[in-house]
Amino acid sequence: MTILVTGARGNVGRRVLERLHAAGHPLRASGRTPAELSVPAGVDTARLDLNGPDTFEAALRGVDKVFLYAESDGAKEFFAAAAEAGVRHVVLLSSSTVGGQDAASDPLAQHHAAVEDALLASALPGTVLRPGAFAGNAFGWSDAIRTGKPVELPYADAHTAPVHEDDIADVAVAALAGEAHLGRTLTLTGPESLTFREQLAVLGELLGREVPVRELTRDEAVERMGRFVPEPVLTSLLSQWAAAVGKPAGTTGTVQDLTGRPGRTFRQWAGENLGAFAAQD
Repeated sequence: MTILVTGARGNVGRRVLERLHAAGHPLRASGRTPAELSVPAGVDTARLDLNGPDTFEAALRGVDKVFLYAESDGAKEFFAAAAEAGVRHVVLLSSSTVGGQDAASDPLAQHHAAVEDALLASALPGTVLRPGAFAGNAFGWSDAIRTGKPVELPYADAHTAPVHEDDIADVAVAALAGEAHLGRTLTLTGPESLTFREQLAVLGELLGREVPVRELTRDEAVERMGRFVPEPVLTSLLSQWAAAVGKPAGTTGTVQDLTGRPGRTFRQWAGENLGAFAAQD
């Protein structure tokens, strides 16, 4: 039976697809425009718009398991179609914001919670992954670091426990491999809590030069980040960061529990991606 991987162009979905392919699983990768997908040889592709129920039946035909990127619009219809198609395991990529203290008023948490609730109501067997901050969020600083400008950000002393996208993919594949994790909700973090300032210091150390930081006020952050971040998402992020100033982020051992090895550190992620931050000649 086939495993359907949604979000196959994304940072996590792409990694999940590569791992499953290497393990020899029959696969189908989906996207709104299948022709734009870059997949390993022999991997089937299908058009799937998670907001378009008319695309569900064909994408799910013959599918046994699904790796699903959370999309609240159309979630109920998707799970109904998956049940009709005979899907017996959904691994849902959600967010740790769902378990946060302010989840009831957090737009990001509400978006992901709606998908989790739809999965639960569907009675489809599922595993929910709730990663925290991605290590790859640091790419947002790359232009400033590469050009020697100060990194401008609000709440520089806010803590996160950045999780490596490879670890999220490894956990997803472990969950898809069998039935041991059916019905579980797994919160994923990196192995250590670091402030944004500390993450930038790691990058600076590896680059061999200081990375200057200029801390923005909240109003400045709203004005600058609001140009490319939707307002509900920005409000959620700023509130999370404000609450995390001076408060080390909790960490979980989920990665080690499911993979048998410690989670990758932010320093490891930074070393693997240092070229994105290096000065250009």
